[in-house]
Amino acid sequence: MLLRVDQVTAGYGSALVIHEISLDLEKGTIVSVIGPNGAGKSTLLRVVAGQLQPVEGSIFFNRKELVGASIAQRGECGIIFVPQGNNIFPNLTVYENLEIAGALLRGRANATEMIDSVLEKFPSFTEKRNKAARILSGGERQLLALSRILILKPLLALLDEPSLGLSPLLVDMVFSEMVEMNSEGISLLVVEQNARKALSVSHKGYVLELGRNRITGTGRQLLHDPDVQKLYLGG
Repeated sequence: MLLRVDQVTAGYGSALVIHEISLDLEKGTIVSVIGPNGAGKSTLLRVVAGQLQPVEGSIFFNRKELVGASIAQRGECGIIFVPQGNNIFPNLTVYENLEIAGALLRGRANATEMIDSVLEKFPSFTEKRNKAARILSGGERQLLALSRILILKPLLALLDEPSLGLSPLLVDMVFSEMVEMNSEGISLLVVEQNARKALSVSHKGYVLELGRNRITGTGRQLLHDPDVQKLYLGG
């Protein structure tokens, strides 16, 4: 077991958002968290990332307790968080955005090699490498954010709404990249409104409702669960 969230309760000040949530993620798997708006999905991800500390409960990563650990300490353990929305540096160039991720690697040569592999994978980044990242399309921005994962090769990537606001074609591209990352040994914990797409690539899924666990199963099981289909997949 790579990640275990055990009976975690958390929120913002006195306003608790998630209540006694538990979640397991095995090494080398994709786990998705779905549910309606306000279910506590992003709050759960922020707790795992270290942006919020739980009021109660424990979080174990590689059998090490994470509660109380800083974001930087979690990064050293092998966790990277790609938040929703503003997840790049728009006033820096495309290449500078990649360099920031590369700077976290040990060894300049290794960082350059990983950055070059990203540029080779996404030719549009090569063409725009010296342009400010703010000129990128929404899909390109998301791919640039995901490129940090390709450079850093973490044990676990936390993704908050990776397909938000993207066209269907770009959604397919983003999820294809996620599957490829997973094939390279990177585990993924994904919060996603596009429940059908998320479950289709997930080994396991969790449905949250009103800040609590409601349904758990494999991605395939949840895709075919009548309650999940009715409430979260549009029938």
